[in-house]
Amino acid sequence: MKIDIGISDADRKAITEGLNKVLADTFALYLKTHSFHWNVTGPMFNTLHTMFMTQYTELWTALDEIAERIRALGHPAPGSFSQFAELASIKEEAGVPKANDMIRQLVEGHEAAARTIRAVFPAAEKAADEPTADLLTQRLQIHEKTAWMLRSLLE
Repeated sequence: MKIDIGISDADRKAITEGLNKVLADTFALYLKTHSFHWNVTGPMFNTLHTMFMTQYTELWTALDEIAERIRALGHPAPGSFSQFAELASIKEEAGVPKANDMIRQLVEGHEAAARTIRAVFPAAEKAADEPTADLLTQRLQIHEKTAWMLRSLLE
């Protein structure tokens, strides 16, 4: 059935292309954060183990919200490792870095996610797509706050 929500096919496609990248960055950051939760060691173990769990749980929930917005716009959401690897700006960590390097990588990841999100706003605003703009605003606030909190641990 044809979608008639007041956003043109071309605008929905442009918005979805941006959201696909947001979804991929979120998934990459989720995997990295969860891995760091499992593998962190050192004097800040308990603090970081708990903090990372809170963060990866929030990211997991966000994945569903982003993917469902993509679906509401009439496009399939990417869902494979290869699709995410192609779309994500956040690179995976195959090793187990020291705790401070974990924190630094997560700061960089949240900042990268924020940049990816900012790049989608023009398409959403052009189409007067307030639900997507609202989702992007919420995600941006979380990534910026999380980056700040993690960055504070390094000072």
